[in-house]
Parts: sequence; C-alpha cells; structure tokens
Amino acid sequence: MKNVSPFILSATILGLITAGCGQSSTTAPSSSTSTSPAPSTVVVALPVQTTPNWFFPVLASTGFTDTNSQMNFMMYKPLVYISKTDGIDYAKSLATNIQYNSSGTRYVITLGSKYRWSNGKPVTAQDVVFTWDIIKAASENNAPWSYGGAGGGGIPSDWTSVQAVGSHKVVVTLAHPANQSWFIHNGLAQIIPVPKSAWDKYPNNMNQELTYIKSIANVPTAAPFKIVDGPFQFSQMQPNNYWAFTPNPHYGGHKATIKKIEFQYETSSANEFAGLKTGTVDVGYLPPSLWDSKSSLNHVDRYWSGYAFGFNMARVNQSPDALGGLGPVFSQRYVRAALEMGIDQQGIINSFYHGQGVTEDGPVPSKPPTQFYDPALSRAPYPFNPQAGKKLLEAHGWHMVNGVMTKNGIKLAFPLIYTSGSNTITDVVQLVKTDWAKEGIQVTLVPEPFDNVIQTMHSNPAKWDAAFWGGGWTYQPDYYPTGGELFATGSAANAGHYNSTTMNRLIQASYAPGTPAQTKKALFAYEAWAVKDIPYLWFPWIAQFNETANTVHHVESTFNPITDLYYPNYWTTTK
Repeated sequence: MKNVSPFILSATILGLITAGCGQSSTTAPSSSTSTSPAPSTVVVALPVQTTPNWFFPVLASTGFTDTNSQMNFMMYKPLVYISKTDGIDYAKSLATNIQYNSSGTRYVITLGSKYRWSNGKPVTAQDVVFTWDIIKAASENNAPWSYGGAGGGGIPSDWTSVQAVGSHKVVVTLAHPANQSWFIHNGLAQIIPVPKSAWDKYPNNMNQELTYIKSIANVPTAAPFKIVDGPFQFSQMQPNNYWAFTPNPHYGGHKATIKKIEFQYETSSANEFAGLKTGTVDVGYLPPSLWDSKSSLNHVDRYWSGYAFGFNMARVNQSPDALGGLGPVFSQRYVRAALEMGIDQQGIINSFYHGQGVTEDGPVPSKPPTQFYDPALSRAPYPFNPQAGKKLLEAHGWHMVNGVMTKNGIKLAFPLIYTSGSNTITDVVQLVKTDWAKEGIQVTLVPEPFDNVIQTMHSNPAKWDAAFWGGGWTYQPDYYPTGGELFATGSAANAGHYNSTTMNRLIQASYAPGTPAQTKKALFAYEAWAVKDIPYLWFPWIAQFNETANTVHHVESTFNPITDLYYPNYWTTTK
C-alpha cells in the first residue's frame, strides 16, 4: 500500500478515476478530441506542498508515496503490470509468462525482449535478481534505509531464493505454500527492475550499496537514472517549482507524443485552481473548498469524478515509545473505539465534500466495487456518538479532570499532525477536534507539509501521537488487499506500531492456497477483524474531483484506478 498524497481525496494528479471502469463520471464536452494529436508540454499539478523525493523504484518507507510511484513508473517498467480490473497485463509487463506449481511455492518468470534499457541493452534476469537483493537488504533490520513494502507479499522472510536461470528466466522459491494470485499481485508486482550495470557499485557490500542509493535517490539527474526502460526519461527540475520528463525514444511500448510533461509544485489549493483557470495547469484537481466555483472552469477544461481503490484513515501511535507515554493507551481497543465514535463521517462528507463520499469502517472500500469487498459483513460497530464514546472511557476508569479524560495521571491530550495547505483538510481536523472534545479528548492541531507528516511517522515513534494526512492509502502494491504491509507486526508501513497476533494469523491465512471460495472466505475473515479491532481510525472514502484541460486527451480513459497512476505516454494534445 502507499501513502496517498493529501489531495488524493480531492482529485490529485494521483487520484483520478476512469469512467471506463464503471465509475461515475461527469464530463463537459470537448470540441477537439477528434483533432489530430500535436506534441506539446503538459503541466500536471502536484498535491499541495508535496514534492517527489525518492526516484529509485525500490521505495524507502519514508518515501512510500503515490507521488514517488508516479515518478518511478514514468521511468521504469514493472515486472508485472496490474490492469484496470486487477488482472495481469503481460503485454505491458517485463514478464511474458509466469508458471507456478500447485502449492504456490515455486514461480518461473520468463522475461520478454520487447522492453530494453535506453542504452540498447536487454533487461535481464540478473537485473531482476539484483533488484530483489536490494529489496531484501533494505527489508532487514538496521539497514541504511528501510524498504516501504516490507511485510507485504511475503517480503522478505517467505522468499527463500531468487535465482537467474540464463538471462531471461528467474526462479522464485517460497518457504510456505501460497495463494498464487496473491503472490503474483503482492509479491512479484513489487519488483520494478533497475539496470544492474548502472547501479551495482558495491557488489561485495550491500550496506554500502544501500547507502549509495540513498545518497542519490532524490537526485534524478544522477548518471544511473539516465538508463531507463519506461516511457519517459527525467529531464530537469527546479526544486519547489517543477519536475520535467521527456519521452524515452527507445521505449518498447506505446511511445509518447507529448513533447514534455511537467509536474508542478503547488503552494496552495487556491494557486492550483488559479492555474486551471489561466491554463498554466493542464491536469489538476478541484479543491472541495472551491466546489461552488467549478463553473468558472467549464470554458477551459472538463470535470470528472469517481473512486480509486483504497481507504482513508488516521493513525494513532501504539508504540511504547510514543510521545507522552500514550502508546499503551492507544493500544487498547476501547480507546480506539471511543476515538472512532468521535469521527462524524457522514458530517464530513456532507459538510466538506458536497455529499461525494461513502462512510467506511474497514480496509476494503465499498466503492469502487471489487470482488474483495464483503457486503455481508456487519458494519459500523462504532458509529458516530461522542456521548457513547465518553461513557465507554468512563466505564474503563477514565474521568474528567479540568475537561480532559484522565486515568492514573495520564491525560487523553495529544498533538495531531496533519497535512497543511488544504482548507478542506483543516476543516476536517477542526471538526474532529471539536467532537473529540465532547468526549474529554483534547487535541492540539499541528499542520505540516505532507512530506514532513510521512517523515515524522516513520522516523521516530517518540516524535508523534496521531497523524492525519487527508489522503489515506491506495492498494499499491498490495493489489490483493490482505493488509500485510500495513497491519502485520513489524511491517515497514505499519508506522503506528499496531500489534495483534490475531491480525497476523488472519493475514497469513488470507494468502494461503485454496479454492476460490476458501481464499475469499479467508480474506473476508481478515476484513471482519479489521472492522472490529480498528487498527487505525477509519475516515470516509471520498470521491475525487478531477479537472483536465480541453486540449489534453485520454487522461481519464487511460488512468488506472487499481495502480492509482497516470500513463501520459497515451495522452495527446491539441494545443
């Protein structure tokens, strides 16, 4: 799973949805879609106060964001490409075939010759193994940086060996039987190979190699980044201004016709909206706070909306080292339940998102509809009811002292860090603060840029108690949504240090081999526990408000709601 940039819920560059996937869409007519495409520069608005900061495709936990993934997928091809329907599209994958045994412990991956590195050399099995070696090393304790996908897809402990057989076959062996679909979607899909010849600087010292990668991961102009196999290559940047890509002329797939794509830094939602009006932004988002002004954009672009595959939540820090000693408090389910009862999900949808959202209380969303959602599951065990939340705390020995719930000298008072730059996100946390106060829970709101919020959560548990960045999570690369990356004890993305032996057991059971009925039953059992145990605090899943210039075409139709990514090599313009 990925941290979603703060405006994913309000139509960010990384939060679009296609009508072709059966979701709602409202599109103003464009008079130029049938005109011959013309090369041009397309400007895409980044989420407010968000910057790409890790260009190496094996993402660190501190850079495990959709924004960084978008940059990676511009430059590199995945071993396995996930389609809009959550299947495998081998035509767009490095792998042309994957064979596996009946127990799901052995996988033979065959690489094709369609995609090559931009220096003309083939993508080889050795590149795949080298990339796996980096993933494995960065998933171990005390590595120079931590891999953000550790804990998902059996990484690293379930993978017993990854071996090259010649130059075009890779054999992966697992320690335990596994659901083959789960492993391909959540394990193999995590590998986005890099050229071993360009990156293998310290073949006898992986710690030095990881340190080297870290030193240039945010320097896309460094020499190793010049060798790519994706549709674009990095061109230039001005920090806190823009990051530009140009087409890779050696790309083996559908070649881009646009001359350049620029991802533009946005200081505020008002500035982004102004860019849409003046035409300096071609692909962006409608801030919910400016919903009533969207008619002013009709002459320059078109609006479209829908739901991506993910969920929204806030984290509470359950680590023993959490700020102010509150970790053991947050680790109590009844405390999390009381906090959940103070979140007015429907009020948030109605007041700030113009009714465009659905209430959620688990990790698999009801929208967009997928095979992974259990409609029979009993929902909303902790509905909005601050008075009931207050009584629940009192029943466990808490009592009011000067307006704050207190027990054994510990106060339910803590800072909540949240993403700055968005009026809507600020309104949401203000409402939650007011409703929690009715329960005797006192919150200090601390605005921070999105990147800082993510960095704080993953850097040191002693620095924070609660965090809300407003965008939630998307299922990338946890495309078979078992939650291993997010909720398993010790997994890299489990920044809130949630720890449940029951959850661990159910996650493992959810990817065990079995018949389709058996695997679905196991997945639904995991979902039911997540609803009951509240590993993090559930917030509503919001429809996304997208805007695309009338002169830019195929943005909506080629967006993939499962990967939550743009594919600009399919875009055309009539500028």
